[in-house]
Amino acid sequence: MNALQRHILKIGLLLAAFAIATSSIVVITEKATRQKILDNERQTLLNAINLIVPTSQYNNDILTDTIAIPASPALATSKSTTVYRARTDDKATAAIFTSIAPDGYNGQIQLLVGVYYNGDLAGVRVISHKETPGLGDKIEARKSDWIRQFSGLSLNKPELTRWQVNKDGGDFDQFTGATITPRAVVKAIKNALLYYEQHHDDLFRRHDEQTP
Repeated sequence: MNALQRHILKIGLLLAAFAIATSSIVVITEKATRQKILDNERQTLLNAINLIVPTSQYNNDILTDTIAIPASPALATSKSTTVYRARTDDKATAAIFTSIAPDGYNGQIQLLVGVYYNGDLAGVRVISHKETPGLGDKIEARKSDWIRQFSGLSLNKPELTRWQVNKDGGDFDQFTGATITPRAVVKAIKNALLYYEQHHDDLFRRHDEQTP
């Protein structure tokens, strides 16, 4: 092997080593970034749940104590969704799950609904929506207290026929200039409570038991 060939071989080996090192760094960085994203998503979900059911109300790992429920017309879900179960010393406390208002002014409004074991609402938060800024977006907790009024209510508080906005003869305020959005949310929350009542026992079944 002459000097030129040795020089070419040396360069080739250096390039190969550089490529391997670069690939390793990319893989390590991608794994670390992926884990960071997963951790952030987990914490964001946990924060949302804790706004509805405070940590003082449970002591289990709520993000792993879950059950999958199939798509449901009552919840307006089109695919399987997850129910998070809160327990205190192995005693069921609350269930937190998704309910969708399909008839918002600008489309679907996705809600996170928490219901205590006895059927009372722990709370409700809006996860996503496309409602009009300054009008329909008052369903967000950071925009107004409107969504907070549902905490402590149930199918009997008020009675079922009163689960409507004032304009329709019910107990809940609509927004000035925006009735469609609150009407859709009130209906979705009522339907979530009805679903909970009908599937109460199934929602708290253990992982090794039959799911709903």
